[in-house]
Amino acid sequence: MPVGSVLFHAGEEARYVHLMTAGIASMVTTMSGGDGVEVGLISREGFPEHLLLLGPQKSASECFMQVDGTAMRMSFKRFHEEFQRNEALRALILEYTQYEALALAQLAACNRLHEVEDRMARWLLMVQDRMGEPVIRLTQEFLGDMLGTRRSSVTLVAGSLQRAGLIEYTRGSVTILDRAGLEQTTCECYGIMQKRFNALYAGGMAE
Repeated sequence: MPVGSVLFHAGEEARYVHLMTAGIASMVTTMSGGDGVEVGLISREGFPEHLLLLGPQKSASECFMQVDGTAMRMSFKRFHEEFQRNEALRALILEYTQYEALALAQLAACNRLHEVEDRMARWLLMVQDRMGEPVIRLTQEFLGDMLGTRRSSVTLVAGSLQRAGLIEYTRGSVTILDRAGLEQTTCECYGIMQKRFNALYAGGMAE
Protein backbone atom coordinates (compact mmCIF):
# COMPACT_ATOMS: atom_id res chain seq x y z
CA MET A 1 0.00 0.00 0.00
CA PRO A 2 1.88 3.10 -1.22
CA VAL A 3 1.74 6.52 0.46
CA GLY A 4 -1.66 8.15 -0.02
CA SER A 5 -3.59 4.90 -0.51
CA VAL A 6 -7.08 5.41 0.93
CA LEU A 7 -8.33 2.56 3.10
CA PHE A 8 -11.76 4.14 3.57
CA HIS A 9 -13.46 7.51 3.20
CA ALA A 10 -15.50 9.37 5.81
CA GLY A 11 -19.17 8.42 5.76
CA GLU A 12 -18.63 5.17 3.87
CA GLU A 13 -19.46 1.68 5.02
CA ALA A 14 -16.36 -0.44 5.49
CA ARG A 15 -15.79 -3.06 2.79
CA TYR A 16 -12.63 -4.54 4.29
CA VAL A 17 -10.60 -4.88 7.45
CA HIS A 18 -6.90 -4.06 6.97
CA LEU A 19 -4.69 -5.88 9.47
CA MET A 20 -1.52 -3.81 9.30
CA THR A 21 1.82 -5.58 8.90
CA ALA A 22 4.05 -2.62 7.98
CA GLY A 23 3.84 1.13 7.40
CA ILE A 24 1.68 3.77 9.05
CA ALA A 25 -2.00 4.52 8.42
CA SER A 26 -3.49 7.82 9.61
CA MET A 27 -7.05 8.61 10.57
CA VAL A 28 -7.71 12.24 9.63
CA THR A 29 -10.82 14.31 10.33
CA THR A 30 -11.33 17.14 7.83
CA MET A 31 -13.50 20.19 8.49
CA SER A 32 -15.70 21.99 5.94
CA GLY A 33 -12.98 24.56 5.30
CA GLY A 34 -10.57 21.83 4.23
CA ASP A 35 -8.35 21.81 7.31
CA GLY A 36 -7.61 18.36 8.67
CA VAL A 37 -6.05 16.90 11.81
CA GLU A 38 -4.88 13.42 12.68
CA VAL A 39 -7.06 11.59 15.20
CA GLY A 40 -5.46 8.15 14.96
CA LEU A 41 -2.12 6.53 14.10
CA ILE A 42 -2.19 2.84 13.25
CA SER A 43 0.57 0.38 12.45
CA ARG A 44 1.04 -3.33 13.04
CA GLU A 45 -0.50 -3.16 16.50
CA GLY A 46 -3.98 -2.86 15.04
CA PHE A 47 -6.33 -2.06 12.18
CA PRO A 48 -8.15 1.16 11.24
CA GLU A 49 -11.68 -0.27 11.06
CA HIS A 50 -11.88 -1.41 14.71
CA LEU A 51 -14.50 1.15 15.81
CA LEU A 52 -16.82 0.18 12.96
CA LEU A 53 -17.16 -3.31 14.48
CA LEU A 54 -18.93 -1.88 17.53
CA GLY A 55 -22.09 -0.57 15.91
CA PRO A 56 -23.85 0.84 12.85
CA GLN A 57 -22.26 4.33 12.90
CA LYS A 58 -20.03 5.25 9.96
CA SER A 59 -16.62 6.81 10.46
CA ALA A 60 -16.37 10.61 10.41
CA SER A 61 -12.69 10.30 9.45
CA GLU A 62 -10.77 9.27 6.37
CA CYS A 63 -7.99 6.72 6.62
CA PHE A 64 -4.99 6.70 4.30
CA MET A 65 -1.41 5.47 4.23
CA GLN A 66 0.97 8.07 5.59
CA VAL A 67 4.04 5.80 5.30
CA ASP A 68 3.96 3.06 2.67
CA GLY A 69 3.44 -0.44 4.00
CA THR A 70 1.50 -3.68 3.77
CA ALA A 71 -1.57 -5.27 5.31
CA MET A 72 -3.64 -8.43 5.26
CA ARG A 73 -7.12 -7.64 3.98
CA MET A 74 -10.36 -9.45 4.75
CA SER A 75 -14.03 -8.83 4.01
CA PHE A 76 -15.45 -6.58 6.73
CA LYS A 77 -18.64 -8.65 6.84
CA ARG A 78 -16.76 -11.92 7.36
CA PHE A 79 -14.49 -10.35 9.97
CA HIS A 80 -17.49 -8.90 11.82
CA GLU A 81 -19.09 -12.35 11.93
CA GLU A 82 -15.89 -13.76 13.43
CA PHE A 83 -15.72 -10.86 15.90
CA GLN A 84 -19.20 -11.77 17.17
CA ARG A 85 -18.47 -15.50 17.27
CA ASN A 86 -14.91 -15.66 18.61
CA GLU A 87 -14.61 -14.56 22.23
CA ALA A 88 -10.80 -14.51 22.29
CA LEU A 89 -10.62 -12.37 19.15
CA ARG A 90 -13.28 -10.04 20.50
CA ALA A 91 -11.34 -9.53 23.75
CA LEU A 92 -8.18 -8.54 21.84
CA ILE A 93 -10.08 -6.11 19.63
CA LEU A 94 -11.81 -4.50 22.59
CA GLU A 95 -8.44 -4.11 24.32
CA TYR A 96 -7.08 -2.40 21.23
CA THR A 97 -10.18 -0.20 20.94
CA GLN A 98 -9.79 0.90 24.56
CA TYR A 99 -6.12 1.74 23.90
CA GLU A 100 -7.10 3.88 20.89
CA ALA A 101 -9.81 5.69 22.86
CA LEU A 102 -7.37 6.54 25.66
CA ALA A 103 -4.75 7.61 23.12
CA LEU A 104 -7.26 9.88 21.38
CA ALA A 105 -8.16 11.55 24.70
CA GLN A 106 -4.47 12.18 25.40
CA LEU A 107 -3.94 13.45 21.85
CA ALA A 108 -6.82 15.93 22.19
CA ALA A 109 -5.32 17.34 25.39
CA CYS A 110 -1.85 17.47 23.81
CA ASN A 111 -3.06 19.36 20.74
CA ARG A 112 -4.83 21.89 22.94
CA LEU A 113 -2.21 22.47 25.62
CA HIS A 114 1.26 21.83 24.20
CA GLU A 115 3.45 23.73 21.77
CA VAL A 116 3.99 22.58 18.19
CA GLU A 117 7.65 21.68 18.85
CA ASP A 118 6.66 19.37 21.72
CA ARG A 119 3.96 17.77 19.59
CA MET A 120 6.23 17.24 16.59
CA ALA A 121 8.83 15.53 18.79
CA ARG A 122 6.10 13.34 20.28
CA TRP A 123 4.72 12.42 16.87
CA LEU A 124 8.13 11.55 15.41
CA LEU A 125 8.89 9.32 18.39
CA MET A 126 5.53 7.55 18.09
CA VAL A 127 6.13 6.87 14.40
CA GLN A 128 9.64 5.55 15.03
CA ASP A 129 8.29 3.26 17.77
CA ARG A 130 6.03 1.67 15.18
CA MET A 131 8.43 1.60 12.24
CA GLY A 132 11.70 0.83 13.99
CA GLU A 133 13.59 3.06 11.53
CA PRO A 134 15.07 6.57 11.92
CA VAL A 135 14.02 7.82 8.46
CA ILE A 136 10.38 8.89 8.05
CA ARG A 137 9.23 9.83 4.54
CA LEU A 138 6.41 12.36 4.45
CA THR A 139 5.45 15.75 3.07
CA GLN A 140 4.99 19.09 4.83
CA GLU A 141 1.26 18.86 4.09
CA PHE A 142 1.00 15.45 5.79
CA LEU A 143 2.98 16.62 8.78
CA GLY A 144 0.82 19.74 9.08
CA ASP A 145 -2.31 17.57 9.14
CA MET A 146 -0.76 15.26 11.72
CA LEU A 147 -0.07 18.19 14.03
CA GLY A 148 -3.11 20.30 13.17
CA THR A 149 -1.00 23.29 12.15
CA ARG A 150 0.07 25.28 9.08
CA ARG A 151 2.89 24.11 6.82
CA SER A 152 4.79 27.32 7.59
CA SER A 153 4.76 26.37 11.30
CA VAL A 154 5.99 22.88 10.41
CA THR A 155 8.94 24.41 8.54
CA LEU A 156 9.86 26.68 11.45
CA VAL A 157 9.65 23.94 14.08
CA ALA A 158 11.47 21.37 11.96
CA GLY A 159 14.19 23.93 11.37
CA SER A 160 14.51 24.50 15.11
CA LEU A 161 14.82 20.76 15.80
CA GLN A 162 17.36 20.45 13.00
CA ARG A 163 19.51 23.30 14.35
CA ALA A 164 19.48 21.55 17.72
CA GLY A 165 20.91 18.44 16.03
CA LEU A 166 17.86 16.30 16.82
CA ILE A 167 16.66 15.66 13.25
CA GLU A 168 17.63 16.16 9.65
CA TYR A 169 14.74 17.65 7.70
CA THR A 170 14.68 17.61 3.91
CA ARG A 171 11.88 17.86 1.40
CA GLY A 172 9.89 14.64 1.75
CA SER A 173 11.68 13.07 4.73
CA VAL A 174 12.73 13.45 8.35
CA THR A 175 15.68 11.54 9.82
CA ILE A 176 15.90 11.21 13.60
CA LEU A 177 19.51 11.85 14.61
CA ASP A 178 19.20 12.09 18.39
CA ARG A 179 16.32 10.08 19.83
CA ALA A 180 17.32 10.78 23.45
CA GLY A 181 17.32 14.49 22.69
CA LEU A 182 13.84 14.25 21.14
CA GLU A 183 12.61 12.47 24.26
CA GLN A 184 13.91 15.40 26.30
CA THR A 185 12.17 17.86 23.96
CA THR A 186 8.74 16.24 23.81
CA CYS A 187 5.90 16.76 26.25
CA GLU A 188 4.69 14.37 28.96
CA CYS A 189 2.13 12.93 26.56
CA TYR A 190 4.71 10.81 24.76
CA GLY A 191 5.68 8.94 27.94
CA ILE A 192 2.03 8.34 28.82
CA MET A 193 1.16 7.07 25.34
CA GLN A 194 4.34 4.98 25.05
CA LYS A 195 3.57 3.23 28.34
CA ARG A 196 0.08 2.35 27.14
CA PHE A 197 1.40 1.24 23.75
CA ASN A 198 3.97 -1.06 25.37
CA ALA A 199 1.30 -2.54 27.64
CA LEU A 200 -1.04 -3.31 24.72
CA TYR A 201 -1.63 -7.08 24.44
CA ALA A 202 0.06 -8.08 27.68
CA GLY A 203 1.46 -11.21 26.02
CA GLY A 204 3.30 -9.07 23.43
CA MET A 205 2.61 -8.16 19.82
CA ALA A 206 3.21 -10.77 17.18
CA GLU A 207 6.42 -10.27 15.22
